[in-house]
Amino acid sequence: MNENQNPNQNQAWFALVVLFLINTMNFFDRQIAASVGKPIIDEFKLTDSDFGNMAMAFTLIYAAVGVPLGRWADRGNRSRILSIGVAAWSLFTAAGAAAWNYLSLFVARMLVGVGEASCSPAGNSLIGDLYPASKRARATSIFMLGLPIGIFLSNMFGGVIAKNYGWRRTLLIAAIPGLILAGLAFFIKEPKRGATEAVKIEHEHHTGWEPYRRVLSIPTMWWIILSGALHNFNAYAVNSFMPLYLGRYHGLDVADAGYVSAVVLGAVGVVGLLGGGLAADWARKKSPNGRMLVSAWSLLISTPCVYLALNVPKGSLTSFMILMGVGWMMIYVYYVTVYPAVQDVVEPSLRGTAMALYFFAMYLLGGAFGAKILGNLSDYFAKQAMTDAGATVMAESFRATGLHSAFYVAPVVSLILAAVLFAGARTVAGDMEKLQQFLQRAATKQ
Repeated sequence: MNENQNPNQNQAWFALVVLFLINTMNFFDRQIAASVGKPIIDEFKLTDSDFGNMAMAFTLIYAAVGVPLGRWADRGNRSRILSIGVAAWSLFTAAGAAAWNYLSLFVARMLVGVGEASCSPAGNSLIGDLYPASKRARATSIFMLGLPIGIFLSNMFGGVIAKNYGWRRTLLIAAIPGLILAGLAFFIKEPKRGATEAVKIEHEHHTGWEPYRRVLSIPTMWWIILSGALHNFNAYAVNSFMPLYLGRYHGLDVADAGYVSAVVLGAVGVVGLLGGGLAADWARKKSPNGRMLVSAWSLLISTPCVYLALNVPKGSLTSFMILMGVGWMMIYVYYVTVYPAVQDVVEPSLRGTAMALYFFAMYLLGGAFGAKILGNLSDYFAKQAMTDAGATVMAESFRATGLHSAFYVAPVVSLILAAVLFAGARTVAGDMEKLQQFLQRAATKQ
């Protein structure tokens, strides 16, 4: 190691790299069921509603378990929490390969959600104590790169492996990297709570309902929580059904559908997160509400792009990939603007709790019902298409029409999300000022 390097800085970088890799596998294993959705649906003879129910159950258990895990992240050793969680979700991903029917796969995927619920509260809390406010958006953008890269790799290789070796072997292979990362997480050194704050205060130990009351007393947190529900509704609806949509509507096989999904839902996120992180930190220096404004404008730009992508004719993949890719790239900016905003308005000792509450609403009200509602809409419109055609048997063409019609819910939700983010931009500066006053008072009492 170079003598001029700061050991703490090296520890922060090591932790961030491991967190990035863990987050990559978090979303890889989360997306893997969608990337092999067609062979699963075909083998177990499922409807789109059945498939949506499995995604809904995953996110419901994720939301419920995330709240106590967030409190644990505020009190316990976060690297150990991550290590246990990564090992658990990897083992249950592998267990899905042994599923003998829909119910057994359903249970395995729920248990994957239990393990994955450890990642975001502990990971974001660690970043808040490893990096100062001026660098958190960039650090968060690197951590969140795991989202698009995980989705990219899952769609890219999941479809190819499933096409050649079957979906069961795909799940087994997906579990291996996570087990390795579970060991690496043990080597992350636990930073002191509030270590990177300009004002140093002792870590407080809150009990009972007080932590939740204090977090929910912050007006900006309500806008952020609502935005998370809307954002995750779209994210889970689109990610869960995009490979299936490309197969039915544009006529691609499981491998090619995975490739296109990998590009428009995954690869573009690298640009969105890195560019968004730089823009967010720049905007934060210009104005206290800069990050929230960057997020709101990004979603406003994304909405027409996604709408136009759904309007392209069948088989027009280049136009679809450009429009959907740009639209989803702008959606990724959300993560590196809103996540650091939570750190900006919540005291250090409650950030794990704040993220857990945020994720609880994000998944319970948004992610869980995104896939479920889109699946139900798909079945509804498919039956309507069958009835309009005077047919009595559900053909693949009717299912393609149904899923295509259902996808139009995404730009509608996106437009509402942009409005919520503009509302949050109006309150964030005042809440940031309140936090600084609180930290100053706390430091004076010590």
